[in-house]
Amino acid sequence: MPAPSSTPTSACPSYAAVLQVPYARRTFAAALIGRLSYGMVSPAVLLAVVRATGSYAAAGTVMAVFGALAVLLMPLRAALVDRHGPRRALLPMAMLYGGLLCVLAAVTWRPGTPVVVLGAVAALTGMCAPPLGPTMRSVWAELVGDRGLLQRAYSLDGVAEELLYVVGPLAVGAVLGFAPPAAGVLLSAALIVTGTFAFVMSPALSGLRVSAGAGRGLRLTRVRGLLGPVVVAGGMGLALSAVYLLVMAFVEQRGYGEDAVPWVLAAVSAGSAVGGLLNGAVNWRMGARVRLSGAALGLGLALASAGFATGVWSLTVAVGCAGFFVAPALTTAYLLADEVAAPEARTQAGAWVNMAVNAGSSGGAVVTGLLVGRVPLGVCFVVAGVVAGGAGVVSWLPARGGWSRSSSRP
Repeated sequence: MPAPSSTPTSACPSYAAVLQVPYARRTFAAALIGRLSYGMVSPAVLLAVVRATGSYAAAGTVMAVFGALAVLLMPLRAALVDRHGPRRALLPMAMLYGGLLCVLAAVTWRPGTPVVVLGAVAALTGMCAPPLGPTMRSVWAELVGDRGLLQRAYSLDGVAEELLYVVGPLAVGAVLGFAPPAAGVLLSAALIVTGTFAFVMSPALSGLRVSAGAGRGLRLTRVRGLLGPVVVAGGMGLALSAVYLLVMAFVEQRGYGEDAVPWVLAAVSAGSAVGGLLNGAVNWRMGARVRLSGAALGLGLALASAGFATGVWSLTVAVGCAGFFVAPALTTAYLLADEVAAPEARTQAGAWVNMAVNAGSSGGAVVTGLLVGRVPLGVCFVVAGVVAGGAGVVSWLPARGGWSRSSSRP
């Protein structure tokens, strides 16, 4: 692990400065290989289960079980990494997860496997998903000593992760050109094991601190000041999942072709990428808590404005503007989580934010599904905006009671 003095500082406001940190390129590339698995696994498993059962209802149930356990147990798996270190915890986790993905591929390769068996295998698989994203952000915090440069590192990480969720489904589509969907599940298993092995073998991980209670049992660490980032992340996940369903309903109601949906939703990802890169490149003078609330409020206003869209082009502009605030909000939430956590609890802190995004997304999909058809779409967009913006307001409230012991840091 390099000494802090060798770390580039924010005097060089570029993403190249992040990648010039010793071991950064090697470690980040390995983590992205592993995390590409997560971009592929959901569509691959969904299609494989549909092929095996012939039932979309069964596939939805299996995916719900898989996703719920992967998301809700993430802080616990992150606590294992904090407790024992990535090499002792992350690699066995990835090998077990990859092996169970191979089992899932085997039982979905041909039709006929009972849904109960598929659900059981999916549940076990989701329980073991290694927290590569939170661990990589912990590594960034160790590699990069300068807070301004850490902001750039988190922004680069967030934009890259978002692109993985664009590339992943495309990779699954390419696999379907010559193999059954279960082959995509196998490829996902290979990526997670290969990427995790390369990641934990990086010299950058040799200096990561582990909990002083290693070996004395596992428990989640309470991180004071984490409520704000978690609330914003949950509200953002809920609002964005609502947008995906609302866009599809909007296109259907206005008589546009279904091929318009991907283009409208792509505006969210494009806006997020632009916003994330710009956010990381700015030397902010205002505190992170203010930026977090501001990004959440900006997201809420943009989503509410989508409720007044008169056509697909105005809708695209509105959701693209909303996307502009997504990556900055998430990046700032991770920065705050890192700031309030002790070094030996960084992975858990990031995992709570990650869990909040995904849990909010699942809840938002359920609530929006109940509202669409009963409430005008314009009102639904406004409600989604109020949820996102309201989370920004709520995230500010704990600051009055003592945000954290390090709240003066930017």
